[in-house]
Amino acid sequence: MALKAEILSIGSELVSGQNLDTNAPWLARALGELGIAAAYHTTIGDDMDDHVAAFRLAADRADLVLTTGGLGPTQDDLVREALAKAAGVGLREDPESLAAIAAFFARRNRPMADRNRSQALLPEGAEALPNPIGTAPGVWMTIGRAAFAAMPGVPNEMKLMFAEQVVPRLRLRHWVERVIVHRKIALFGKGESDIEADALDLTARGHVPEVGITASDSTISFRIRGEGLTPEAAWAQTEETAEQIRSRFGPLVLGEGATDVADALVEQLKRTGATIATAESCTGGIIAHLITAIAGVSPYYLGGVISYSNQAKTDMLGVPPELIREHGAVSAEVAAAMARGTFERSGADLAISTTGIAGPGGGTPEKPVGLVYLGLATADGVETRRIEIGPEQPRDIVQRRSAKQALNWARTTLLAWPDRGASR
Repeated sequence: MALKAEILSIGSELVSGQNLDTNAPWLARALGELGIAAAYHTTIGDDMDDHVAAFRLAADRADLVLTTGGLGPTQDDLVREALAKAAGVGLREDPESLAAIAAFFARRNRPMADRNRSQALLPEGAEALPNPIGTAPGVWMTIGRAAFAAMPGVPNEMKLMFAEQVVPRLRLRHWVERVIVHRKIALFGKGESDIEADALDLTARGHVPEVGITASDSTISFRIRGEGLTPEAAWAQTEETAEQIRSRFGPLVLGEGATDVADALVEQLKRTGATIATAESCTGGIIAHLITAIAGVSPYYLGGVISYSNQAKTDMLGVPPELIREHGAVSAEVAAAMARGTFERSGADLAISTTGIAGPGGGTPEKPVGLVYLGLATADGVETRRIEIGPEQPRDIVQRRSAKQALNWARTTLLAWPDRGASR
């Protein structure tokens, strides 16, 4: 029977929604990479009866229980006592844990409060999990059929304790026999259904390795799950599928991991040594924000203009007023003029522009909400594109999708440019 794990998050601030629980998702992913399924996620507040009941339930239905939180020195930190009650044992003071806590305060030239002694208490029969970067040691013990690992709620303390103390104990029990890796390859430029239609052989049930497809903010991701006796073997199982995705989808592929459109564009800017400038109307600076959020882009992004009003388009970018009067601010002609003005004024190798109707008002039958024109200017000239996000989409979606479309157009343009140092 497959090993089952339960992740138990503790804290009234989590139950009330005041704080977001980031520990449980992290632990679930970490367990998955070890081949252990997280069958249950439980969140409880700072109540002793709830603690004991949750621990006893977990001990009855799971093989491994990971808890985070509730190990501090305050009166609402109840995990040590609740674990002892759930197991029907008493508490003892662990001299090594007490010495480690005292040394922690001594290194910081701070007195240790009497209340911190409570953090050195352990249920009878339990083992302390050292915490070199905090005052709260963890607890490793068995209740019923389940092994419990109680860890601090502070994320960096929890992650270190899991890696250095919990995982080795899982290996000693031979609970970690296989390694699972997850790879994500991001694509942009087609819809999820269109992309999946070209990859039905890869996403079919029973395919080895397992491949899933997800969509987020118009970025489509293939998720590949590899499994093996070693990290190298698990990774090797995914290689052929990853290469099939790259070759099959070509320029749609942004990259691997957390890569999105802006990251992929910046990689192309670095590869080619090209510079870029932006002019934004309906997107209101989102393109500039997405680019400048990436470290190391300073040599390649020369700047941007938010020419939201018609007057700004004329004054800042040199768009002729008669062009706006004749065609309207939302038009291919104005998008082209915005891109051209940005290209000429900035001295960049490439300039992109956006002008459109983000909504919810302002649309007409001829120019509905969600209509956006993009402009792209290089030394070879100016091009425009018309995109329609859809009148049913909220304003923020129209803006973000338009911005990503513009970024992706710049990215795919640069794909054809040579590496830095070569002549274009």
